[in-house]
Amino acid sequence: MTEETLGRFGEVTAVVVGDVMLDSWLRGRTKRMAQEAPVPVVTIERIEDQPGGAANTAVNLAALGARVHMVGVTGADPAGATLNATLGRLDIEGLVIVRSLRTPVKRRVLTDGQIVARYDEEDDAPLPEAAERELLDQIARLAAHADVIVACDYGGGVCTPAVRRLLCDLSVGQSDGSRGAPVLVVDAHDVAAWRECRPKAVLPNYAEIVRLLGEGGDDDRVAFLSARSEEIVEATGAELVVTTLDGQGTLLHRRGREPHRTFASPAPDTMSIGAGDTFTAAFSLGLAAGAGPERAADIAQAAASVVVRRPGTAVCTREDLAQALRPDVALPPGRLAACLERERAEGRRVVFTNGCFDVLHRGHVACLEEAARLGDVLVVAVNGDAGVARLKGPGRPINRCEDRVAVLAAMACVDYITVFDEDSPVELLRMVRPDVYVKGGDYHPDLLPEADLVRELGGEVRVLGYVPDRSTTAIVNRIRG
Repeated sequence: MTEETLGRFGEVTAVVVGDVMLDSWLRGRTKRMAQEAPVPVVTIERIEDQPGGAANTAVNLAALGARVHMVGVTGADPAGATLNATLGRLDIEGLVIVRSLRTPVKRRVLTDGQIVARYDEEDDAPLPEAAERELLDQIARLAAHADVIVACDYGGGVCTPAVRRLLCDLSVGQSDGSRGAPVLVVDAHDVAAWRECRPKAVLPNYAEIVRLLGEGGDDDRVAFLSARSEEIVEATGAELVVTTLDGQGTLLHRRGREPHRTFASPAPDTMSIGAGDTFTAAFSLGLAAGAGPERAADIAQAAASVVVRRPGTAVCTREDLAQALRPDVALPPGRLAACLERERAEGRRVVFTNGCFDVLHRGHVACLEEAARLGDVLVVAVNGDAGVARLKGPGRPINRCEDRVAVLAAMACVDYITVFDEDSPVELLRMVRPDVYVKGGDYHPDLLPEADLVRELGGEVRVLGYVPDRSTTAIVNRIRG
């Protein structure tokens, strides 16, 4: 289960190799336009400096609970000192200081929540040989104890051919299960440069994949990538390819399977900076912790959805992620069915029950907890408000559908929730195909109208006992009386 995967995050040692930078956010207010140019005059009120690039990936890994080492290069300048100090407070060490280089900085000027200017400080000078040797020594030393290596290659000069060759050698054998070889995950602007490494996973964006394929792309990016899934895997040389689609989520490609889609939370561009680093960190950690690729992608998308709701270059903690992964709204039936397909692919037994759950009481709780013990995944289908009114009569439901769903979502035994508006869950059962269909109350299994369908679909029907004198109708009558 996802909780078990998150629990293993703290057992993972990760090494991040790549191009670090400082993200500097200059926030202020503007009252006028400049006389010398048609630009706003921003009075800076505060400056927030945060690790960016590979350093942001490292910080996210640490926030998610991993033991993290960072191998990168900074200059002997104030920006480099800030980066080193920030990472040091998180017990992330390993940056190589090169006095002849300048630390990359991205400065963004914001007013009223909008970015009105950005100016970068970069250094195109090649990495000195002495610094490269130090990098190689650090990588070799740290990788000996690593479970996962994350290479963040943004063209900043750290991932030299010698560094790539070393990472390739260190990760040899990971795909055939050789013990001790760390998983290699690559986030690179040019994934073609890493093809010979045969990494476990690469995470290019849409433009990078279009460039790799040598095609013009398409307005329907999902359809374009889905049609070329096998070609994408072959072109990258990776076992797994996650193509990121910004506000449209991601597509996970693996040989011989249909692409797996994740869905992003809508957010303005100013809030999505660094979300890709968070996704990379959570996806890498999920793989290293033993999650299947599809589940790791879902976990990573949930982590990215956390940071796009926060200003600046934000991070997602393990506690944030655990909360984000809890179902707090009903899943539409179509998405629920897709989730359950993944659960079954990982060998889990699906239990399904349905009801109004208008005023949640002790009888409901006992039934749901007992139902959960009959399998691995409990799905609760909730009657919509109109359906409750038809079944229960005037004055019902007492609680609106979104409130009933929120209460059920807070129960630890409930894994998925969906809402249906029909009087019978028959169509939903056809879609879900549960291993066990559960009802609570004074029923006989053979008399349930859904029993024949469930058995036809290969499932079993179970009727659970109920707590005497506990019912929503009785509670409502006592209140009204």
